[in-house]
This record gives sequence, structure tokens and C-alpha cells, in this order.
Amino acid sequence: MKIITSALEAMAALPSQYPTEELPEIAFAGRSNVGKSTLINSLCQRKKLAYTSATPGKTRTVNFYRIEAEWEEARHAFRLVDLPGYGYAKASRKAQEEWAAGINTYLESRSMLREVILLCDLRHAPTALDKQMYTWIRSNGYVGHVIATKADKVPVTKIRAQQKVLAQTLGTDVAHIHPYAGNVATKSFGSEELRLLLLPFVS
Repeated sequence: MKIITSALEAMAALPSQYPTEELPEIAFAGRSNVGKSTLINSLCQRKKLAYTSATPGKTRTVNFYRIEAEWEEARHAFRLVDLPGYGYAKASRKAQEEWAAGINTYLESRSMLREVILLCDLRHAPTALDKQMYTWIRSNGYVGHVIATKADKVPVTKIRAQQKVLAQTLGTDVAHIHPYAGNVATKSFGSEELRLLLLPFVS
């Protein structure tokens, strides 16, 4: 898969602001500051397509990115969807409830949603909220891929062990845990591998 164009299509606080449902969508879920913006930027080979908030947990919108890519000598369009980060400890209870409601509204309303991928920090065991999110993903029939971000901050010799920690905590196979570190090819799952991972859901 070769990314041809990428653009922020909508930042939606309400379902009425969502784009029309004519394209397949892949959503990324995860804690605040887990690296969703970094992943989207590196995947699309753009430095500032997705912006990282200076204050973790501040982003409350569902962000839609329209992607055009080429494979099998044809051009295809789909969307990547960045869900609000959850679990920011300093956020008020009301704010956390609003974020949860926003995530649930999106997940339960989009007929073109093809896959939900959880992002976890490879350095740490998943939290209770990560486990809750992953349970929802699997119970709703999605494959259950997990992108383990910040792999460049883990020694190469310890990456496999950390994959096992994530897999055991989430109750899945280690084959579903994919280390990722942006463009750090020697320690990462890698952007090209991620594009291939996404391909079945947008074909």
C-alpha cells in the first residue's frame, strides 16, 4: 500500500459533525499520550497531519482523516479515525464521562467501521481501561490487533518479553501485539508493516 494523499476531514464533537458514511473506517483507541497522533503521522509520512496536544487528555473530538492509497494498480479511499484518549488522571470525572460517551457514540453508530485497533505503551502493562476497551473490541467481532507504541524506548532484547506481558494482560495471543516506533526501523513494527496490517480492512 502506498499512501497518495492524506487530510484531516473532520473534528467531530457530535455525531451530526461526522462525515457521511461512504468509506471504510479504521479507528484507533488508547490512553491519552499513548502515541495515536505519532502513529497517524508516521503511517501517512506527514509531520503535522495529526497534532499532539500539549496537555494530555485535552482532545475530546473524534478526528477523521481521509486517506487515498494505491495498491494493486488502483487507487482506494478510506478513513483513519482517532478516538479521544482516555484515562488521563488529572481530568475531572465529568470530563472522563464525556470522553467515554463520545467514544461509545462513535463505536456504536458507524456502519462503515471495519476495525478498531488498540494502542498500548509497550513499556507498561495495560491498564484496567485498556483491558475494558480490548474486551469490547473482541466481543464485538473485531480481530483485536494491538499496536504497542514507543518500542524505540525499550531495549531490543526486551521487546519480546514486553509483548508477552501485553498479551497475557489483555488475554490474547502474542501474535496480535505489534511493536511500533514510528520510523525507527531497527526497533519497530514499522510503517510499511502497519500499512499491510490495515490492508484487509480497507480492500
